[in-house]
Amino acid sequence: MLESLKLFIKSIPQVFQDFDLLDGVTVTLIFALGFFIFNLLSKNNASKISVIFFIYVLVISFIAIVSDISRTEYVILIIAFVVCIILLFATEIKRSVWNVKLTSRQHKDVSSIVKSSAKTVTFCINEIIKAVQTMAKNDTGAIIVLSNSKIPDNIVNSGVRLEANISSAVIESVFFPKTPLHDGAMIIQNDKILAAGCFLPLSQETDLPKELGTRHRAGIGITEMINVTAIIVSEETGIISIAQGGKITRYADSEMLRQKLKEFYWQDLIGNK
Repeated sequence: MLESLKLFIKSIPQVFQDFDLLDGVTVTLIFALGFFIFNLLSKNNASKISVIFFIYVLVISFIAIVSDISRTEYVILIIAFVVCIILLFATEIKRSVWNVKLTSRQHKDVSSIVKSSAKTVTFCINEIIKAVQTMAKNDTGAIIVLSNSKIPDNIVNSGVRLEANISSAVIESVFFPKTPLHDGAMIIQNDKILAAGCFLPLSQETDLPKELGTRHRAGIGITEMINVTAIIVSEETGIISIAQGGKITRYADSEMLRQKLKEFYWQDLIGNK
């Protein structure tokens, strides 16, 4: 092992001596890909795998120099590991790509967004909580997607655009049983009810509890795709759940709802107030 390390150190000058433009491009691409994967895994609570990936690249680099394998073989080994990471974290990658696109589009619209006052924000939060708790008591099924980023047009257009002010009465009336829009999702963006009766992508996770039906799978599914929060009220039990980042938390009370609304949905509107 010590001899291999010495050989590795002695080989470093020779490596840089033979360094050409193609080598530079290869290293740059591998570094960029490695940074993306490391950042992605860190954001998705997979820091251990991030470390494993980093160590893997170092080990392969060490072997490449010591055993004098070709550049093609080296790149193939790196790509093989990257493919494994992509297969394991396909959902997280999809969500990250969506968020990059949506963030870019959102920055273009910032100038057109009117900042709501703290009073307006507080009113909206109270109305949402009031509506959700009332529906839970009455076993009225509901799914509300909260987002301060732009929802993909295909999701919004699958329902009916409302552009209505937030109020508990409007929210409850939309989800009242047998009304045309009650089975779909409500999209709340900033301080408006953007649309209702919207169809959401269903989560394909196979290890979800059996008691979670289509409404819960839709709530989880949209949070797998983009950075939003979904509030779900069970029609069977009245249990309130909150989905974020592809994960679901059940038995949410008013304090949890208020906390999530403040820290996630309204953070850009409240700012430092």
